[in-house]
Formats: sequence, structure tokens, C-alpha cells
Amino acid sequence: MSRTPIDTEAVRALAELLGETGLSEIEYDTGELRIRVARTLTINASAGAVVAPAGDAPAAAASGAGAAAKPEDHPGAVTSPMVGVVYLAPEPGAPNFVKAGDTVEEGATLLLIEAMKTFNPVRAPRSGRVAALLVDDATPVEFGEPLVVIE
Repeated sequence: MSRTPIDTEAVRALAELLGETGLSEIEYDTGELRIRVARTLTINASAGAVVAPAGDAPAAAASGAGAAAKPEDHPGAVTSPMVGVVYLAPEPGAPNFVKAGDTVEEGATLLLIEAMKTFNPVRAPRSGRVAALLVDDATPVEFGEPLVVIE
């Protein structure tokens, strides 16, 4: 039985792409060769949040009272219900559903997540003020990733 030699350059390129996009895994298949690169994520069972490895964590912003809490720890954090691509507006060129400082009612659409060619609305779980949008338009998101903070 002959084995295909490992294409280390392809593995490195996929690993680099994985880091750039923030995805947890990526797979490449040519029919003859299949390469899957994945990184380990830690699940915090008590909060249900996905935490990236320490090397991928952004530095916490400092406030007048010390370091700010992580967004996923905020009680008003709205997390992604699925893996997909986030869109802040209903269509290109349209205004965003919400922006920081807006007041939202429970059930209002905050953003869309496209998964498998389907646009899924992410709705406000409660009424309040949008304290922060934690994602950029047309970027990939992971399950459990904090998207919006509602105070």
C-alpha cells in the first residue's frame, strides 16, 4: 500500500488561514488528498462560551477602574447560536440592524448569520441598550462567540 507524502507547505498554509479567519477547523480535499487542520477550543460548561487558546485571545482593554471584563462574561452578552458568517445589515448598502447606543426591544433582529446558504436572524433575548457590537460585517463567527452586548 503506497502512502501519499505529507504536503507540509499545504498544512502550514491551512494553519495560517485558520489563524487569520478565527475558525476552529478547516478541511481541504482534492479527491486524492484530504487535509484537515483543527485547533482545540475549551468549552466553559458553566457559561456555555467558547474560549480560544491563550495565544489567540485579544488583549483586554483597560478602563479607569482596571482591566475590562471579557465580553463573553458580561451578563448581557448575546452569543452566536451557530458557525457562519455574520451580517450586520439586511442587504449590502442598507443601514445596520443596530449600532452601539441603540435601544432594542426583546425579539428585535440584531444581525444575521449565514450558514449553509440560509440567513438566520439573531434576535435580542431581552430589551435594553446595545452597549457594544463585538463583530465586524461579513466575518466568520464560531458557535458561542460573543456578538453583541445588551445592557
